Amino acid sequence: MMGLFSLSFFLLAKTAKKQVRIQSSPPEMRLAGFERHLEMKKNSPFKDLKWQFLGPTNVSGRCTDVAVVTPKGKNYTIYVATASGGVWKTENEGTTWVPIFDQELSTSIGDIALAPSDPNIIWVGTGEANIFRSSHAGCGVYKSTDGGRTWQHMGLTDTNTIARIIIHPQNPDIVYVAASGHEWTHNAERGVYKTTDGGQTWTKILYINEQTGAIDLVMDPTQPETLYAATWQRVRKKWSDPRNEPHYKHSGVWKTVDGGKTWKPINKGLPAAPYRGRIGLDICRSQPNVLYAFIDNYELLRELTEEEKADVYVRGLGKHIKGATVYRSDDAGETWRLVAPTTKEMEKYLERHSGTYGWVFGQIRVDPNDPDKVFLMGVGMSVSTDGGKTFKRVRNMYHGDHHGLWIDPDNSNYIVNVNDGGLEISYDGGRTWRNFRNNLPVCQFFNINYDMDTPFHVYGSMQDHGSFRAVVDLSRGRNAIPVQEFERAPGGEGSHHAIDPTNPNIVYSCGFYGQLTRTDLSQEGPDRRKLIVPRVYPDEPPLRGQWLAHFIISPHNPKIIYHGMQYLFRSLDRGDTWEKISPDLTYFKPTEQGNIPYHTITAISESPLKYGLIYVGTDCGRVSVTKDGGQTWKEITKGLPYQKWVSRIVASKYDIATVYL
Repeated sequence: MMGLFSLSFFLLAKTAKKQVRIQSSPPEMRLAGFERHLEMKKNSPFKDLKWQFLGPTNVSGRCTDVAVVTPKGKNYTIYVATASGGVWKTENEGTTWVPIFDQELSTSIGDIALAPSDPNIIWVGTGEANIFRSSHAGCGVYKSTDGGRTWQHMGLTDTNTIARIIIHPQNPDIVYVAASGHEWTHNAERGVYKTTDGGQTWTKILYINEQTGAIDLVMDPTQPETLYAATWQRVRKKWSDPRNEPHYKHSGVWKTVDGGKTWKPINKGLPAAPYRGRIGLDICRSQPNVLYAFIDNYELLRELTEEEKADVYVRGLGKHIKGATVYRSDDAGETWRLVAPTTKEMEKYLERHSGTYGWVFGQIRVDPNDPDKVFLMGVGMSVSTDGGKTFKRVRNMYHGDHHGLWIDPDNSNYIVNVNDGGLEISYDGGRTWRNFRNNLPVCQFFNINYDMDTPFHVYGSMQDHGSFRAVVDLSRGRNAIPVQEFERAPGGEGSHHAIDPTNPNIVYSCGFYGQLTRTDLSQEGPDRRKLIVPRVYPDEPPLRGQWLAHFIISPHNPKIIYHGMQYLFRSLDRGDTWEKISPDLTYFKPTEQGNIPYHTITAISESPLKYGLIYVGTDCGRVSVTKDGGQTWKEITKGLPYQKWVSRIVASKYDIATVYL
């Protein structure tokens, strides 16, 4: 993880070296670094300072998996895994929740599993396998033998993302792990792993190559030596979401009947290898010969319309793929048949099921007591009661973007779902749902800012929820700030905020890909919000703005705004007009362009000590400075890590020659 770099630019010309290529930190270094962190924390003079929870109490956040202890005359005990908030536990079906994984190296969770023979034995795989743009790497697997009170790290540190953990039904020392591997780079620690001694040692039992990991794993409940694994060949690029390349041939389904000693591919009836994207698997508990595969199918469905070609969310370069397809096997995986879509109506329905994010979801669940009842998770959740032939939307849910589902094997009406809005429970087979957004505080803030009002407001944008704000009430003292609901604020899901320091009603927010707006909260109606993006003429190159495009208000004059695309723009009148004050400040390459803008400005800072002394950093690692308000620019990247994303730049308040990255 990159720390802070302090740079003295007056000395830079004499001391700087070429950019340094940095490799991923070895796993042992990461673990040792965490131990040093714990020691420093223990001895810190600030160790008694406590964080206070401010809220929101009306919004939850992205959850990735759920595990449940079936009650024997008592309440269900539920464990929920979150994208960046660790693991939470409730022993009263959601009335109260307790975080039980806050002190470990990674709080990004890919999967959680309970031992069927002893529910106090819990395994957690760190590193979300959904690889969102806001996902974080993990550090292997952890084990608890006391219901989550204490944890022990059990290895597989360099897997980075864990997709599934399966525990033997009778012997809790036998554990299987599906590791999908590094998100951005090739690595060997991916595939399916097995331990027979409770995690003391591991054996890699299914491995394809450094691009192909295991994305799902299921076990035959009646024959625990029989397992099915889904492999996924993918490496993400900075300028595109994971996509199948024409030469890819290693995504598919595998079967073992001897506990992983030998495997065979079982892809008869599935799409051809180059078209198989992410695959989700499930097996029917009561009829284990019945399996389902949910495949992100890259076969061409149709060409894009002109409108879709202009939509940055639409996947593909000039084509539209089939996307969500469902296959069923009734002979333990020996053959597969397409069950959906087989009609034009279902084709149209499933085309919308995952949006353009089939690589994010990929989860399917079959009712343990009914092989024909199947739940399909995507942007929405769908259910089939006829063996997958037809699907319909599951209604009455609080939120979308679904990642996990648990169905009580003793009572199929009891269903627990996790999604980007938290956790929901159905007591009637999915007809109605109860959500827990008010007491499961795991929302993911992209950023925060505050105004200069009295009392002041804190602003922030949250993953898949939009922008919110709340009053920070200090009337009872700084140690007694009330927890509260947040209210909607200007901006969207991925937004930076800046508030005019002289007028807290003037709020700037920058949404997806550079859509900058100015809102006057003192006004009512649609006119209070104005889009203030720089103008581009038809004969000029289109602007490139990052998902979280950066802008700042000048510390010298609140009317002056700087806005970063591939160029730096300046406005002297709060965004009504703009002037381009830089050339392209990135290492732009036409070959590094896809469905995600890349080679963009991601960080801006103007020195509080001198107007016009501005530093700019980019997602491709280029850092530049101007000392004259943009008339001339100088690249000052030498000595920094090679082409690493610059997330923030801060010019010193005390020394005009110092800036921090």
